[in-house]
Amino acid sequence: MSVEPDSTGDDSGADPAESDTEIDAPGDTEISTADTMRERADESALKLWLLLKANRLHITGVLAVVVFCTFVAVGSSVDGFVATLQSGDTKGALFSTMLGAIITGTTLVVTISQVVISQENGPLGDQHQRMSNTMDFREYVGDMYDEPVPVDPSAFLREHVNAVQRGAKALRDAVAGSDDEDLRTEVDQFTDSVIGNADAVRDQLDGATFGTFEVLFAALNFNYAWKIFQVERIGSDHESAIDDEIDDRLTDLRTTLSMFGPAREHIKTLYFQWALVDLSQYIIYASVPALVVTGSLLAFTGSGPIPGTTLGIENVLWVVGAGFTVSLVPFLLLVAYITRIGVVAKRTLAIGPLILRDSQR
Repeated sequence: MSVEPDSTGDDSGADPAESDTEIDAPGDTEISTADTMRERADESALKLWLLLKANRLHITGVLAVVVFCTFVAVGSSVDGFVATLQSGDTKGALFSTMLGAIITGTTLVVTISQVVISQENGPLGDQHQRMSNTMDFREYVGDMYDEPVPVDPSAFLREHVNAVQRGAKALRDAVAGSDDEDLRTEVDQFTDSVIGNADAVRDQLDGATFGTFEVLFAALNFNYAWKIFQVERIGSDHESAIDDEIDDRLTDLRTTLSMFGPAREHIKTLYFQWALVDLSQYIIYASVPALVVTGSLLAFTGSGPIPGTTLGIENVLWVVGAGFTVSLVPFLLLVAYITRIGVVAKRTLAIGPLILRDSQR
């Protein structure tokens, strides 16, 4: 499952019910754009919920049920399937193959986990540089806030969105006395869009806990890239009407918006690392029962047929289908987690005001 990349420097992943409306300024210039992923990518709410918002363990469970039901349904409807499955060689080949796949897959996932963890390791000089970069960024963005920089990721992003909102209001106040009516109209429409988007994102971040997808999901809904472009365009189109105060407010707002980019990317990177470590742990946990079940079935069902029926379905279909499904759980976990990570990565390929999606041009 894949989704085309959206306007990436900034892509949206919020509740499909919340979106900006497109407003036309003088000269038919679009001041605001839709801020949700569904509106920007023209995808159904259900598809994006399954790809991003839904609990990954629940998705894994649903996939497992689908695999099991499909196996039983196909086995019941295809002539000769049960007879072939009753062969000891067939069951033995199936489960021995799955046994090798589980061991290989688990080893691969452990390797991925080691790669992720290795990024956190390094000599003292590297660790000092990482710390210095982090503190420098906190000090820089701290000048934009009214309070110390929060340490909680959700509160940190929420405070940054507040700073953007304050910058938008300051720009609107500075332009209020301008003689250029077009400038006042465009800035009013633009700041209304920024403030509305900031309010929605702040509500989504409120109570969101890092480690879940909620923090990143809300951050993706803040369409900062389009806003940077609009600040630059307003400054260029109305250069003759912009005095020093308005220019300062535009510069401040552009800087604050620009700092949201690396802040969000940092949170995204941390989430990816967190999710990959979780994935590695879940696959290891799932591999143990999968190995036990697959090995047991290989030992006890490989030598002969499984007689009898239950609920009108041959028992061999129930047993082999259940064993096959359990052996696939580690792989289904990988599918569920990597699908979300892949969609987010594809929608945030670039940082800043770049548009990669044709529909957004």
